[in-house]
Amino acid sequence: MKNYETIEVVGDGAFGTVLKCKNRETGQLVAIKKMKQRYTSWEECCQLKEVTSLRKIKHQNVVRLLEVFREEEHLFLVFELLHGSMYKSIRDHDGPFSEAQVRFCMKQILLGLQYVHRCGFFHRDMKPENLLWDGDTLKICDFGLAREIRSKPPYTEYVSTRWYRAPEIVLRHQFYNSPVDIWAAGCIMAELFTSKPLFQGTSETDQLFKICSVLGTPGPGNWPDGAKLAQRLNIRLPSFAPTPLHTIIPNASPEAIELLTEMLQYDPAKRPSASKALQHPWFNGPMEPISKMTPKTPPKVFTSVEKVDENKKMKEDESIKVHVTDFSKGPAQIPPRRLVQEEEEELKDPSFDDIFENL
Repeated sequence: MKNYETIEVVGDGAFGTVLKCKNRETGQLVAIKKMKQRYTSWEECCQLKEVTSLRKIKHQNVVRLLEVFREEEHLFLVFELLHGSMYKSIRDHDGPFSEAQVRFCMKQILLGLQYVHRCGFFHRDMKPENLLWDGDTLKICDFGLAREIRSKPPYTEYVSTRWYRAPEIVLRHQFYNSPVDIWAAGCIMAELFTSKPLFQGTSETDQLFKICSVLGTPGPGNWPDGAKLAQRLNIRLPSFAPTPLHTIIPNASPEAIELLTEMLQYDPAKRPSASKALQHPWFNGPMEPISKMTPKTPPKVFTSVEKVDENKKMKEDESIKVHVTDFSKGPAQIPPRRLVQEEEEELKDPSFDDIFENL
């Protein structure tokens, strides 16, 4: 760190501490992620997914990795410093965005995902917090959970923030791939239209309830693997008829609803690729930047972790939050936005099987 002056600590997560720093020679402000794991060799550092992915991905809609260095077994990742997140834009905006603004954002998100997938990676943690503003340009950040598309499954069970998890992950399918990013992008699109998450599950079980209550119950007709996964987990899925998305998002055009419906297919094989989604006629409509609505807050860096004191409060809140969802009584109460620090959450819910068995 001899080449950088630390200005402040801006975040602390499960995998690293984020510092706002200034290059002593150039004066450039950067975000430096100091990894918590110790690395005894440079070869070990180069195997880190966040490093291997971002060294190959160079795109205007993906955060730039400027430098990687190791000092005393600590690994440091130097990123461009970005200002404001999509999450803060949604939070601070008075009401939903216009369709032209949603289109403006979604095109950039899908362009970024298209390139990430073409480079042979999928992100696994797409959410508004991991979309940062560089002027009017949206950039995907935080590739700590990224995987290679050609890598061999099974993957680790934990992946992504709960509200944006694809159903194959919720049902613990270990053989998933880039369609999980398309599902998350669909969730983000719906959130831009309504200013609130589409599937606000309070637990893993409640997350599945929320998805079923909108899309209907998965079965042989719309997702054969889903029924098999549920059976393997001794889960009896709640019985729901699909709720038309236009009744949930009345301010979206029919073309927007059509695209959203395609992205939120139960069956991963039926979801469009990012490239195919970008070819949808909906993107022929007008686009409007939302930079004027980006909150005037201190610079936000590439990580999804909030300030250190906020992170501490999340841990304190999580220690007293114990949710047991009984589907026979309907969905659980919606939790406050971003109350749970998902990076440190244990995905496997010990009550998961018991709750569904009693349906």
